[in-house]
Amino acid sequence: MTLVAIGPVTKDLVIIGEEKSYKVGGATYYQSFVFDEFYPDYLAIVNCSDSKLVSEFPDSDKVRVILKDDTHYFINRYPFDDNLNVREQSSNFANIPILRSDLEDILPEEIDGFVLNPLNRYDFPIETVEYLKSFDVPIFMSVQGFLRVGDVQVNENYTIKLDDFDDLTSILSGVDAIFLDESELSIIGDEFDVDEMVITNGSYGSRIISDGEVKIDAVKCDDVVDTTGCGDTYMAAYISQKLLSKSIENAGNFASAIACDKIKNYGPYSIKK
Repeated sequence: MTLVAIGPVTKDLVIIGEEKSYKVGGATYYQSFVFDEFYPDYLAIVNCSDSKLVSEFPDSDKVRVILKDDTHYFINRYPFDDNLNVREQSSNFANIPILRSDLEDILPEEIDGFVLNPLNRYDFPIETVEYLKSFDVPIFMSVQGFLRVGDVQVNENYTIKLDDFDDLTSILSGVDAIFLDESELSIIGDEFDVDEMVITNGSYGSRIISDGEVKIDAVKCDDVVDTTGCGDTYMAAYISQKLLSKSIENAGNFASAIACDKIKNYGPYSIKK
């Protein structure tokens, strides 16, 4: 059985204060490092125009590329190097949807679940989501990408704002768990047909709404170095532990600890750091 994580791989420019660095990014990229350590029976499926990006993954043999005519590009600017909770983002808003026909020949025969990581609302058309629901396995989905829309154009990119999405109710219906932060929750509300809502709030911790509400304290991190991909790391750690232990509280506490470990170092999570 295999856990299948699907979503774009990106080319990112990260600006912290006056320092700039170029990185491979995207939720599926950051999550693959967590799965590689804690749920090694996984497959990452990414859409992009540059297959060389796969070489940056922890195990390129566990990556399948859907070649498109563009690649997602993000600029992540942290204007205050002493407060990495504040981030300004812009993107090229690549329109490179993942279609059912892209997936039919590359999905494994036996699947534990799907992890869907849209970076904008073009990535997963509703027809693709309905196709994945037909497998009748758990689906874990990040909400943020569906809410991203272009705002002010800056050169070839657009600043990002979050807005509700008309198809969101249909897309989320029947999904096992959705992942979002408090600001995103304030946009879409909580009236969705999902089993779990995992709601993060940075250094203030997280809460998980299922039959009731479980509050998860953030693990205190005195040495914050790089928060890019922290939410993606939390999501992958939560899913890994939830599939193994079946416990919401165990999964939340584990995810909080792994997210703390990630932000103490540059780049994706690694147990070797």
